[in-house]
Amino acid sequence: VQLQACGGGLVQAGGSLRLSCAASGFTLAQYAIGWFRQAPGKEREGVSFISSSGGDTYYADSVKGRFTVSRDNAKNTVFLQMNSLKPEDTAVYHCARGPGGLLITTHPADFGAWGQGTLVTVSS
Repeated sequence: VQLQACGGGLVQAGGSLRLSCAASGFTLAQYAIGWFRQAPGKEREGVSFISSSGGDTYYADSVKGRFTVSRDNAKNTVFLQMNSLKPEDTAVYHCARGPGGLLITTHPADFGAWGQGTLVTVSS
């Protein structure tokens, strides 16, 4: 049971990236999914969250208006579209599975199925 994030890379400030989160070992459509990031020397931060149906979403203030989370349950994949990237967005990005389908928590301790993250580097 694991989620794998991919799509990171090096981009200039103002640029865009689209991250993908693919599930293995379980049906992603049954769970809310959270995107988290961790920069060197900083605590893990919840970035964006989406309920199992996609009807509810939540964004951290730091990314609101720039990032968009979506999902394609038929393809067992969740996406994070990141626009207008800033150097402070530089971090390793992970996706993780919530405790159920509803979006009831954004605390990292409540999420599981963490896999390897993907590094996003935004140059100034």
